[in-house]
Amino acid sequence: MTIQFENRVAIVTGAGGGLGRCHALELARRGAKVVVNDFAGEGKLILAAEAVVAEIEAAGGEAMAYPANVADFAACDAMVAATLEKWGRVDILINNAGILRDKSFGKMDMADWRAVIDVHLNGSANCTRAVWPAMKDQNYGRILMTTSSSGLYGNFGQSNYGAAKMGLVGLMNTLCLEGARSDIRVNCLSPTAATAMTDGVLDDALMARLAPEQVTPAAVYLVSENAPNRCVMYAGAGAYGKVEIIETKGIRLDGAAQTPEAISKQFDTLADPTDADCLQVGHEHVAKVVGN
Repeated sequence: MTIQFENRVAIVTGAGGGLGRCHALELARRGAKVVVNDFAGEGKLILAAEAVVAEIEAAGGEAMAYPANVADFAACDAMVAATLEKWGRVDILINNAGILRDKSFGKMDMADWRAVIDVHLNGSANCTRAVWPAMKDQNYGRILMTTSSSGLYGNFGQSNYGAAKMGLVGLMNTLCLEGARSDIRVNCLSPTAATAMTDGVLDDALMARLAPEQVTPAAVYLVSENAPNRCVMYAGAGAYGKVEIIETKGIRLDGAAQTPEAISKQFDTLADPTDADCLQVGHEHVAKVVGN
C-alpha cells in the first residue's frame, strides 16, 4: 500500500537544507501541504526555505516558508497559527532543526550548553506544544523527534547535544501516552547522514555514502497514518532498525543482605542481559520491582 498524504498538512523544522529539505520534498511529493521552516538569524532572509518551497511548487505541490526560531515559543505558536489560517489544520510535525556547539564538557562555555538544549530539546517541545491543541481538536497527529546516536550511546565532545537528544526520547515516552486517546502518535528518528552539521566530521568518501535521501523513508513512514507509536528508529546508508531501552531481570537482596558489597559481588549477574525486559511505561518498572 502506497503511503500518501493528500489533505494532510506538515510542518518540517530546519527544512532549508539537509535532512529537513529531503523530508519536506518527499512529503510534498506524496501530497502533503508543507510548511518549510528555517531560521537563519534575526534580520536575515530565509532564502534556503524559499528555495525549497520553489522546488515543491515547481513539482506541482503546495508549500510556504516560515522563519520561526524554534527556541522561541511565541514564534512557534505564530507559525502554527499561520499554518491553521492558511490550510485549516496541522497533521504532521517533524522536529528536525538543530545546531552543534561541540567541545569537551570541561572546556564548554555554558552558553553553548544552553544554546544546543534550547534548539534541540526546548525547540522540539516548543513546536510540539504549539501544534498539540490543534491535533487534539482534530483527533489526529503525527509527531517525529530527531534523536541521535550521540544521545543514545554518547559521543566525545557532545555532552550538550547528547543530553538534548536523549531528552527527546524521554519527551516521546510521555507524549505518546498523553496523545494516544486523540490518535497523536509520537516517534523518534536517529539519523546517520551527511549534512551541514557533519561537515568536517566525516571524510568525503563516507559523506558520499550517507545521503540524507537514505534517511527520509524512515521519517515518512514514522509520520504516516499507519505509523507506530513510541518507536525509536535508526536510519542511514540504507540501514533501518529499531532501538529499544531494556532492563535486565536483575537480582533480589533481602534484609541485611542489601549491601553495596553484595551488589558488587553479584554485579555480573544483575547486569546479565539474558531475557531482558523491554517496558512500555514507568509503572511497569515499578510493578516489576514490587513484584520481585
